[in-house]
Amino acid sequence: MGLLGNFILIFIGLIGFMGVRIYRQSFAPQPKPEMDVAAYWGPGDKALYKEDTAVHPFKISYSEEVIKKLKEKLEDFPELHAPLEGVNFEYGFNSNHLKQVVKYWKDGYLSKWGLRQTYLNKYPHYKTKIQGLDMHFIHVKSEKASDRPVLPILLLHGWPGSVVEFYSLIEKLKGNQEYDFQIVAPSLPGYGWSQASAKKDLGHVEVAVIMRNLMVRLGYQKFYIQGGDWGSIIGSNIATLFPENVLGYHSNMCGAMTNASGLKIFIASFYPEYFIPKEYVHFFYPFWSKFSYLLEESGYMHIQCTKPDTIGTTLSNNPIGLVAYILEKFSTWTNKEYRTLADGGLSKRFTMDALLDNIMVYYLTNSITTSQRLYSEAFTFRELGLGIDRVPTPVPTGCARFQHDLSHSIDWVLKDKYPNLVHSTYHEQGGHFAAMEVPDVVYKDLLEFLQKAQNQGKVKSEL
Repeated sequence: MGLLGNFILIFIGLIGFMGVRIYRQSFAPQPKPEMDVAAYWGPGDKALYKEDTAVHPFKISYSEEVIKKLKEKLEDFPELHAPLEGVNFEYGFNSNHLKQVVKYWKDGYLSKWGLRQTYLNKYPHYKTKIQGLDMHFIHVKSEKASDRPVLPILLLHGWPGSVVEFYSLIEKLKGNQEYDFQIVAPSLPGYGWSQASAKKDLGHVEVAVIMRNLMVRLGYQKFYIQGGDWGSIIGSNIATLFPENVLGYHSNMCGAMTNASGLKIFIASFYPEYFIPKEYVHFFYPFWSKFSYLLEESGYMHIQCTKPDTIGTTLSNNPIGLVAYILEKFSTWTNKEYRTLADGGLSKRFTMDALLDNIMVYYLTNSITTSQRLYSEAFTFRELGLGIDRVPTPVPTGCARFQHDLSHSIDWVLKDKYPNLVHSTYHEQGGHFAAMEVPDVVYKDLLEFLQKAQNQGKVKSEL
């Protein structure tokens, strides 16, 4: 072959070796990161901390003085600029409609606060210390023994939602005649009545550890997970880090940010019907239209990733600013076409009482700043360096897509992260806050997934 031939073979071999190495570094699955399951997030020195593992009943209760002060703030309505002519919600929350919302909050909702507070307390609430933080959660379990299969399930909310997103879904799960659901719906750290971290670096991966520890504390060594928004990401992390504890993971905001995802989305755009049922291609494409919408709606994320305390300061103890900031998301993220409506379409999918229940969680607990810090902690180089998106999740996984959500992932992408994707559905109605907007649909989809996950477990046990 000669010297030149040998050189060519060596060169080809080196290129092949480097190619394999680059592939492994860039695209190959990664092992799960080692996490400190006892990391301390409370104030002060961990050495001085002794965890109280008791679970304490908790009741939502605010004095008349607190409600009176809120009403006074709502009466002090600022002088706002009128919307531009012909503009509804295209520039953000319409100031004319904001006056109506604030008036109802002050004169309607707060006049029946006793009834709303009773409603918020309709399910049993508790608190317990986990890794230095006082964690709040709803825990609904059957009081009587039954011969039905017992299914523990963890419901995880996101931002700018709260546990009240799940109230209708909890009611449906309670009434199920096939399974005996043991339901846990916690407030994420820094949200609602859950204590915020006193230390840096509590990102979504670390929150997953806390949520798993909460379930184990309550006696659930194995459980299912359902979540959207941050709840989807945190639920995925739990399934990835602790597959021995997770029976199945169901999400209404499925995503997988692997290194190959962008390439696969691009390839699929040339012939999407090959990768997606033809009648649902519009969920994903045209790509640039979808991407443009996501870019347009993600300005809040950049602010909260970089300066959460600044935006938090403008919203803390500012109920009028808070309601505008949060309800604008409930408008546009439910259906982008609602931007053209005078009321942002808020009355189409939600009751104002339900929307204000969620606002009251943030206002009464003064948790808007601490809730937004999760964004800042989630996008640090340290958190991204954990590589959690490149760790396959082996547990049975279900994906429920609601057309008007902010974004969607195709199965070809999802299966890199979720090789055990047993359930993949599409729903023409519904948006980002699906559990609150269309609870019947979420409930039915969840039951279909649970049935598939149960059947898969039976097959494996018979092998």
